Amino acid sequence: MISGGRTLKLRARPFLATSLILLLMAACTTPSSWHDNPQTHIVRKGETLFSIAWRYGKSTTDLARWNRLGDGSLIYPGQRLRLTGPAATPRQSASSSSSSKPPPRSLPSIPAEAPPNWAWPTSGRIDVNFGAKPGTGTGVLINGKSGQPIHAAASGRVVYAGSGLIGYGKLIILKHNDTYLSAYGYNASLLAKEGDQIKIGQKIATMGEGPERKPRLHFEIRRNGKPVNPRQYLPAR
Repeated sequence: MISGGRTLKLRARPFLATSLILLLMAACTTPSSWHDNPQTHIVRKGETLFSIAWRYGKSTTDLARWNRLGDGSLIYPGQRLRLTGPAATPRQSASSSSSSKPPPRSLPSIPAEAPPNWAWPTSGRIDVNFGAKPGTGTGVLINGKSGQPIHAAASGRVVYAGSGLIGYGKLIILKHNDTYLSAYGYNASLLAKEGDQIKIGQKIATMGEGPERKPRLHFEIRRNGKPVNPRQYLPAR
């Protein structure tokens, strides 16, 4: 009886191990984040249209148009936003009924605005160039000293100030016009709040540390929601 019990236990071990592996595989295939679906986004408390657009690399103007939000200020927790434009409707065949509804017209494109006058947001050399790192490699990393001032690279309005976007630390986003935004991450402190009108060169934050525990600024410029190389816009120095 004892030896039989031992044999049963030994046989049970492979079964338990297999079951554990299957459970782990199932867990890995379960959606683990709120942005797994690239077609839609459910608004969470504290989010703004600008923070959502920044997360997905979209233009706030496009998101507002696609979701018929007007100026985009009226969003609320639980609201479902589409992240893509309306799909083109295939043409009807000649045999289709003439009384059927016509396909919806595509939304007109928004003309691009000219870039503002840019200035360097802080002193220091670029340590990591645009596109050199995944994730927040959508900008450049400028080395400096803890607490040194961060300035607005162009005049604009603060559309985001907080730490709700993963990977950026304390972040400020400025809207310069309907085409261009700039962002300043890894700050130790934020000296401007959402809605503030900011002049070029105005102090908006102090430098903090990035994930590597080095004092540096994460700086981005986005054109119609898409990251562009800041070196193409910043003046030579």
